[in-house]
Amino acid sequence: MTNPPETPLLDTVRFPSDLKTIDDKQLPQLAEELRAEMIDAVSRTGGHLGAGLGVVELTIAIHAVFDTPHDRLIFDVGHQCYPHKILTGRRDRIRTLRQEDGLSGFTKRDESPYDPFGAAHSSTSISAGLGMAVASGISDTPRNVISVIGDGAMSAGMAYEALNNAGALDARLIVILNDNDMSIAPPTGAMSAYLARMASGRTYMGFREAGKKLTAYLGKSIDRAITRAVEHARGYVTGGTMFEELGFYHIGPIDGHNLEHLLPVLRNVRDNGDGPVLIHVVTQKGKGYAPAEAAADKYHGVAKFDVVTGAQAKAKPNAPSYTSVFGEALVQEGGHDDKVVAITAAMPDGTGVGKFASAFPERTFDVGIAEQHAVTFAAGMATEGMKPFCAIYSTFLQRGYDQVVHDVAIQKLPVRFPIDRAGFVGADGATHAGSFDTAYLACLPGFVVMAAADEAELKHMVRTAVAYDDGPISFRYPRGEGVGVEMPERGQILEIGKGRIIREGSKVALLSFGTRLADCLLAAEDLDAAGLSTTVADARFAKPLDHDLIRQLAQHHEVLITIEEGAVGGFGSHVLHYLASEGLIDGGLKVRSMAMPDVFMDHASPAAMYARAGLDRAGIVKTVFAALGAESQPHAPVTILKP
Repeated sequence: MTNPPETPLLDTVRFPSDLKTIDDKQLPQLAEELRAEMIDAVSRTGGHLGAGLGVVELTIAIHAVFDTPHDRLIFDVGHQCYPHKILTGRRDRIRTLRQEDGLSGFTKRDESPYDPFGAAHSSTSISAGLGMAVASGISDTPRNVISVIGDGAMSAGMAYEALNNAGALDARLIVILNDNDMSIAPPTGAMSAYLARMASGRTYMGFREAGKKLTAYLGKSIDRAITRAVEHARGYVTGGTMFEELGFYHIGPIDGHNLEHLLPVLRNVRDNGDGPVLIHVVTQKGKGYAPAEAAADKYHGVAKFDVVTGAQAKAKPNAPSYTSVFGEALVQEGGHDDKVVAITAAMPDGTGVGKFASAFPERTFDVGIAEQHAVTFAAGMATEGMKPFCAIYSTFLQRGYDQVVHDVAIQKLPVRFPIDRAGFVGADGATHAGSFDTAYLACLPGFVVMAAADEAELKHMVRTAVAYDDGPISFRYPRGEGVGVEMPERGQILEIGKGRIIREGSKVALLSFGTRLADCLLAAEDLDAAGLSTTVADARFAKPLDHDLIRQLAQHHEVLITIEEGAVGGFGSHVLHYLASEGLIDGGLKVRSMAMPDVFMDHASPAAMYARAGLDRAGIVKTVFAALGAESQPHAPVTILKP
């Protein structure tokens, strides 16, 4: 008679409190089960896999030691939060990750009390954690605050600003530096683990504080000299001198996959000390899944994949992606002009700059997660006659906005801004949507703001940006595949501030800015079928506007609709301002502006998001009918065909 199979440990854990009933010696088994559960879930949904695999043991250890959610746990970026979600009451929904109406791919405050701070952009965790720690002190609520930040996120200045402030405030904050690229310290072994346990223990920490009190009697200068000598000496062993100088008590590096090392250190830190502490753990991104460990990107972001082989599902592209078109066009232009340089903020492949780097490595600069620096670095290069392309996603360029204004626009420097991920981005949701760049750039004096309607237009805009030296210029384009238009051998130089008419009609004018043009053309077919002769125009420029084109459309049509994949305050607002200023709507012109709704829209497929926003074919037709009034609708219903 065979014994019944044992219940998996993971099945006994619904919330972190359940971890406290499991013996430490069983936690490695739980880690194996948690890792397998995560791999299976992400194989079905796609998402960020490698980072989560690297923090399985660390996540278990934190939840086993600390009293979450009373103790606050903040993950930086959130790429690594899937194991955390499984352990915090969301395992039954983990296979809805990044799906419409499913779990977010990042931490999200309104999703769970175990997510005290939403994160999808990097380098925020220490600042947020410090705010929570100080607020808890003011309200006299004893709690631990733990901020987990990856070594990549430490390249952003905001992280160091927060470290500096935390050290100055001497706040009770625990920062866990997850070093998953060996970029700060080499692999660690038993000796460093022993030193970490000793350094975090009551005896050592008590002796350290007693020593500080003793040297204080000898005068501040002697106190500082002795303290620095001690910390520098310990820094040679543990690598923590820099953090000690910022006011943190440094522990580590320790093996982030060894629970026998992690648990005692975390317990010592929990039970001892009252100032800021930084624990340096070394982990392996993609840990425990061979295909991820072998991949160059450690399966950072993956599509659905086969668990056994690791092979990812690939869409059958009908056209090249906008990102690849940009990268190839930049390489082409770089071959014609040796002043063209490319700058990226830790996203060489995501922005297409990787292609330029392969062709011109000496003219390519990856500055790390440091968008502010990237913009001003580009500005500096522009002052010396270079032609910098500062390629940053729309959502991340927000982080360098002051530099765009102060260091680029005011000085009229010809920095080129290729803006990828314009519009809705699907599974990454509101945090990564390219919603605001048209609004926040088109308001700046002297800025040229373009949007590509298709992949051929993108190629034209790359060449146009190379040729334009009179000030800053930007061009935006979405994530994903193009529409399959015929591609030119080389881009043309566009006339600044001039749009184009794609098809002519007499009653309705659709003025598109960006890749909604394809839906405008489909909508025009439906409107023509309903007896509404429709013009479709591609604005190309939000700034400077094509005043002649807009005046022509306004004077020769009954209805004028602007359509863009950006927030209110962008292209449509500039068109309306011009129409009102010129008195072009005084004669009864019916004008409507279609933009992203004034909400932060949750993740879904891009098609579903555009439909929900009313920015698809059907939404455009509906807007035209509404502008004309119910009496203008055709007697027979119009069938809106799916594109």
